[in-house]
Amino acid sequence: MIIDVNGMDVFYEKTGEGRPVVLLHGNGEDHGIFDVLSEELSIDHAVYAMDSRGHGRSGRTSEFSYESMMEDTAGLIRQLGLSKPFIYGFSDGGIIALLLASRHPELVSGIAVSGANLDPQGVKEKYRRIFRVIHFFTRSRNVRMMLTQPDIKDEELEKIVVPTLIIAGKKDVIKESHTRHIAGCIRNSELKVLEGEGHASYVVHSGKLYGILKPFLDSIEE
Repeated sequence: MIIDVNGMDVFYEKTGEGRPVVLLHGNGEDHGIFDVLSEELSIDHAVYAMDSRGHGRSGRTSEFSYESMMEDTAGLIRQLGLSKPFIYGFSDGGIIALLLASRHPELVSGIAVSGANLDPQGVKEKYRRIFRVIHFFTRSRNVRMMLTQPDIKDEELEKIVVPTLIIAGKKDVIKESHTRHIAGCIRNSELKVLEGEGHASYVVHSGKLYGILKPFLDSIEE
């Protein structure tokens, strides 16, 4: 389905019925990375897997920012009349989820984020070097966004009051100290650092993520 949100065509795929869950993908991806997770969650929930602006089947744009993507997500929740959905965000989607819970806590029941960062310095240097080379040759606006954004302050994290699960792989592209700092700033949070996992290994087309998310999701629905 495509709906107009903030003047942008936003695509989403809905599966299942029940309490709503919104899934947010990472940079350069689309909702299809959650094919396994959506199928499993849809047994008990209405799952809304959306494509961020400029990605997948959503509209093209010259304005790439985490702020605009966060407002698109808020707009989708409002327009579809979703009652306090649970938000899961991977990578860039995790950044969007953090911003959403900080700026619009009334819209969500809880969030889980994987491999998110507060600023470009949260990414390990060797990966920032790779991003700089890619941007040099492609001038990709998506990649430029990762090199210059986000800029989330501790004070914004401290505004998050909904139950929050922070996840990262032990071999993530995000510094573990950075992930632990995020969790430490959110008073109602849990932290899981997954041994043997990288940035996307347990997320993209993976059956592992359901087993991580479902107990947390169930705990906040009791």
